[in-house]
Amino acid sequence: NEGVSGLVRQTQGAIGYVELAYAKQNHLPVAHVRNRSGQFIEPTLASTTAAAEGASPLLAKDVRTPIVNSPAAAAYPICGLTYILIYQDQKDPGKGHALAGLLRWAMQEGQEVAATLDYARLPQAVVKVNEGNLGKITVAGKPLLADR
Repeated sequence: NEGVSGLVRQTQGAIGYVELAYAKQNHLPVAHVRNRSGQFIEPTLASTTAAAEGASPLLAKDVRTPIVNSPAAAAYPICGLTYILIYQDQKDPGKGHALAGLLRWAMQEGQEVAATLDYARLPQAVVKVNEGNLGKITVAGKPLLADR
């Protein structure tokens, strides 16, 4: 987070762990870490996406699958996904539609915006699973996105 990255930057010899966005935005040096295939990989948006792509077959079965130490040759080995937890059955139709619309946007057009904020793109296989999960959102037991 911002506090950790600030302390690391101000403390001579300090080593810390922050997400890539904070490291880039605060101009912190980063470590090339050896991944599962023996390559020393720099943390970048591409190596983060590669980690998720390498785990895509498992993520397609369970989106909670960790992507740490992904088998992909170009994957940075210390990566994780960010999750949004919502109620499957929404109580308010308007808010439910707005929420589902925001999440759909995040997985489609929002991918371009994410890169400008130093967040990696989701692999298409993960987007497909997430879009399938969006289709499970309901209001009073009826599919929320069926009418939009």
